[in-house]
Order: sequence, then structure tokens, then C-alpha cells
Amino acid sequence: MQIIIYLVYLIASILFIFGIKRLSSPKTARQGNMLSSLGMFLAIVITLFDQQILTYEYIIIGVVVGSAIGAFMALKVEMTGMPQMVGVLNGFGGGASALVALSEYYKGGTSDIAILVTLVLSVLIGAVTFTGSFIAFGKLQGFVTGKVVKYPLQNPINVLLLLAVIAAGVVFVIDPSRVDILMGILSVSLLLGVLLVLPIGGADMPVAISLLNSYSGLAASMTGFVLQNNLLIIAGALVGASGIILTIIMCKGMNRSLMNVVLGGWENAGAASSEAGTGPQGDAKSVDAEEAAMIFDSAQNVVIIPGY
Repeated sequence: MQIIIYLVYLIASILFIFGIKRLSSPKTARQGNMLSSLGMFLAIVITLFDQQILTYEYIIIGVVVGSAIGAFMALKVEMTGMPQMVGVLNGFGGGASALVALSEYYKGGTSDIAILVTLVLSVLIGAVTFTGSFIAFGKLQGFVTGKVVKYPLQNPINVLLLLAVIAAGVVFVIDPSRVDILMGILSVSLLLGVLLVLPIGGADMPVAISLLNSYSGLAASMTGFVLQNNLLIIAGALVGASGIILTIIMCKGMNRSLMNVVLGGWENAGAASSEAGTGPQGDAKSVDAEEAAMIFDSAQNVVIIPGY
């Protein structure tokens, strides 16, 4: 049985790789999506057998409810709303990774240093992805201001919070019984997700969402180490790597620095403030087909900017 499980894991991994490859072109993207979906279906089914789960009631309920929500979103969300939907799904993925890592800890804990380190990383990355993705969704949907939100000592505070999480992680690895430390890591990580995405402007949100997608993959990969599940490690690493590559490509296409986008204007802050009075002002707003037709009908000049 173990040989069959590993064989199915290998097939699923191959489907993931080919699926991501087919997603590189609009002509083959739908086929790539189907290949990846098939790989995920095989992974879920064989994992249920691998873990020898005794009761399937909750699993069936989760599959039915989740499939219904996914089908509804796929049918109702328009293509112009895809970035927002991807942001929400990234958040769910990061949150799920953090919750699974926490549940594995409460299930029995472990003294293995490697498992404890990846558990802390899973909670950190997953929590940051969760809150950060929902802030990104809010900015794109208009629930949260699309402007750059800055506050005094913004970047030093973020750095200090990150260092505090790392220090707390070291303490937790040394003494895994400190549940309060783990909860503190979770809380600060949730706050970091908000603080890291708020300073990013609405125009840079697609780049931020792509980066958060990479984070969700890394969180899943870390959870794979916690669960000692090879397929989850592989799938998470694929998503993490492809997400960061896409982020870099998008930054180059927008003539932006990745560090500048991620840290909300850390670089060239002085230059940015000096040019604020002469640069373009206002926010870009989306319109539907009828509004676009009216605008084009009354416009004398139209500029088309690919990527926006």
C-alpha cells in the first residue's frame, strides 16, 4: 500500500508541474488548471487512505460545503474581480496552513527541533498571509483605502515585530511547552500581515497579491514538514517558487523594485516625497462595459496601458 501511495504522490506532483507549465499561456491555461485540479484530487484521496482516517463525516461535509462555495465563486465572480478572489483564496490557504500546524501541535506536540522550527515558520507565514491577503482584497474591492497608508516609524516597527517573532520562535523551540509563546507568535504575525500590506498602494496590489500567493505556498510547504507529508512539501514549494517568479516579472513590467513594493516605499522615500507634488495624482478606478462605452464616446484621446 505504501508503494501505491508514493506512486500516486509522484503522479500528482507531475500533474502539478505540468499544470503550472500550461498556465504560462492563455491558450493552455484552462488545461493547466484542469491538470492541477486532477493532481489535487488524487492527492486528497490518497492522503485520506495514507492517514487511515476512521471517520469521514466531517471530511464529506467540508468537501460539499467547500465545493459549493467554490462553484458559486467561479460562476458569479467576473474576470475583473479575479485579483480580489485570488487574494481571498491566498488568505484561506495561509490561514489553513497555520491552523493545521497548530492542530498538529495540540494533537500531541513534538520535541523534534526540525518539526518545531517548521511549525513556527508555518504559523508565522500563514498568519501574515491570512491578514495581508484580506487587506489586499479590501483595497482592491474598495473596503479599505487604496492609498498608501503610512505612520511614524513604520518600517522600524515592522522590523522590530519581525525580530520579536523570531526571538519568540527560538524560545518556543527550546521549550515547546510554552503555549503562550506560540499564541504570541500567532498574534504578532496576524498584526504583521496588516502592517505590511497597508502601506502598499492600490496600483501595486496585483504585485502584492502575487507575493502573498508565494507566501501561501511557503506556508503550505512548512506545514508539509510538520505533517511529514512529501506531496504537501512539493506542492507548496511549487506555488512558492512560481509565485515569487511571477512577482519579480510583474515588478520588472511595472518598472518597480520588489523591495519598494513589499516595504511600502522603503527605498527612495525622500525622492518619492519630493516628487509627490509633480507626479500623477488620484486613484485608478474600474468601470463596467457600459460606462467604458460612454467614456470612450466622449473622449478625444485614449491611452491604453497594458497590465492595468
